[in-house]
Amino acid sequence: MAVSLLSHELSDLCLGKPALRSLSITSTIAEALEVLKTSDDNFVSIWNCDDDECCSRCVGKVCIVDVICYLCKDENLVSPSIALKQPVSVLLPKIPGLIIHVEPSCSLLEAIDLILEGAQNLVVPIKTKVFNNKRSKQQQKPFCWLTQEDIIRFLLSSIGLFSPISSFSIDTLNIISPNTLTIEYHSPASAAIGAISRALVEQTSVAVVDSERTLIGEISPFTLACCDETVAAALKTLSSMDLMAYIDCGGPTEELVKVVSAKLKEKNMNGMLQHFTVSMSCGGFSSSSSSDEEYSSSSMAVQVSPFPRPGRISRSMSYSARMVRRSEAIVCHPKSSLVAVMIQAIAHRVNYVWVIEEDCSLVGIVTFSDMLKVVRESFETMA
Repeated sequence: MAVSLLSHELSDLCLGKPALRSLSITSTIAEALEVLKTSDDNFVSIWNCDDDECCSRCVGKVCIVDVICYLCKDENLVSPSIALKQPVSVLLPKIPGLIIHVEPSCSLLEAIDLILEGAQNLVVPIKTKVFNNKRSKQQQKPFCWLTQEDIIRFLLSSIGLFSPISSFSIDTLNIISPNTLTIEYHSPASAAIGAISRALVEQTSVAVVDSERTLIGEISPFTLACCDETVAAALKTLSSMDLMAYIDCGGPTEELVKVVSAKLKEKNMNGMLQHFTVSMSCGGFSSSSSSDEEYSSSSMAVQVSPFPRPGRISRSMSYSARMVRRSEAIVCHPKSSLVAVMIQAIAHRVNYVWVIEEDCSLVGIVTFSDMLKVVRESFETMA
């Protein structure tokens, strides 16, 4: 059984994966925004296109959070319409190796090693049948990509092979990282913009804490990705606690909308004020069917009233297929087992779980990358 697991190729993990929606690196931010608003995926892949499809490569990915952080620059808030005309390339992080092209024959072990070296997405050609040994010149070779979540989900199907390590606590395995991105709840949300950008790259989140490091909630790139670009206005004008209320399980109260509008006007950010006002008046909200759902015992929820969801993509029919989250922090305890934390992260569609003590004080964070390190080390004994 162990030999069988180790022999898997990435083509096995690609079964059923949809083809990537792609965008040329010469496209504008506005064009990327339009694709994101009509896509079921939080990211769109950016390609350095060439007349020869064999030379075309994925050079990065972009999501709504990239646009939000970009618009938070003062000069862009003054005139967002001009900012959105800039090339999408300005949003790409200057970090090599986040996107790696691999062949379908790449082994599971090789894929895990690439992820542990820093890769976030592995771009894999989708095997297709070619009739008459011909492919239309207009027909692009389809690709999909694999993420850390895909690898973890696949490994969970054979978790018994990793016994007894899978039942060890994350504390025992020493995979709790104390290096967390945090902001105090009363601080301006704008103070977290840099941390949000970093969390997006690291596939983590920003913990919202009090002065004693009690975990209150989080400002998660995943939650922000379910909003629209006008959240940049709230991010620049509200406190961290108010921002959580703004993006939480549906959207802002009328009072918060008025606060954002007033502060934009006060700061003479007329371009964003107009953009924000139009968004609010054009059905920028959609009703939330989950507002009455109870929080699970494994999450720390911000206790705010349920609101309709802000901005994003209520104009898109595909939005109903998206997973909507509140500004709750998914948590575990130091004595939680590895397998329990893996399942918890997969169930909530996040790449990390916050670790807290019984008094809710923040201990650290466990990421998919930390989990994969343990799994990779256990492979050595299985080979």
